[in-house]
Amino acid sequence: MDDRPVLMVSEGELIGHRWTLADDEMLIGRGTDADIVLPERQVSRYHLKIHYRDGRYFLEDLDSKNGTFLNGQQVKGTVPLQDGDEIQIALCVRMLFVGSDATVPLSFDLPKADGAGMVLEENKRTVSIHGHELDPPLSLAQFRLLQMLYDADGAVCGRDDIIEAVWPGTGGQGVSEQAIDALVRRLRDRLAELDDHNYIVTVRGHGFRLDNP
Repeated sequence: MDDRPVLMVSEGELIGHRWTLADDEMLIGRGTDADIVLPERQVSRYHLKIHYRDGRYFLEDLDSKNGTFLNGQQVKGTVPLQDGDEIQIALCVRMLFVGSDATVPLSFDLPKADGAGMVLEENKRTVSIHGHELDPPLSLAQFRLLQMLYDADGAVCGRDDIIEAVWPGTGGQGVSEQAIDALVRRLRDRLAELDDHNYIVTVRGHGFRLDNP
């Protein structure tokens, strides 16, 4: 196995693709002369660069139009990378920075199945309840909200948690209480197409939790 770090696409048109990083720099963007070419329109021609310096890898946003985010925080300038970091590019591509090829996940398409009524397949963005898949699929915002509640495993998620999960990097600007309530209401309506159980429970004064029987 190669001990050099790897970039692996976990969301986007090139899902599952991976690249081993060199000990110099790699240019990522939509331009055909980039080292890693991403086909999504929202990606700038020269979007970001990953370079190696003094034994570490760094991420540099190249003044991209739609931004680069590291673990949900927008990148300005150059920041260091560490194993397990999630890189979001223009909010349409997600990549994982993995410490070495030896620890790269084998697949991103394994469903979360724990015997509960609801099962999510994250990278296909599908939801199944009692074996029946929701069709058409949820919107990206609805799925991000449901995934956050699902991963919380019954714990209460506050509004700040929802903003960070659904609208990462915005700091809540332009996201009103009404927008969150409307999103929750639409998600409840979609889940009700498969099951009349109230999966999303409002905890007054605190937020929401998932009741997955």
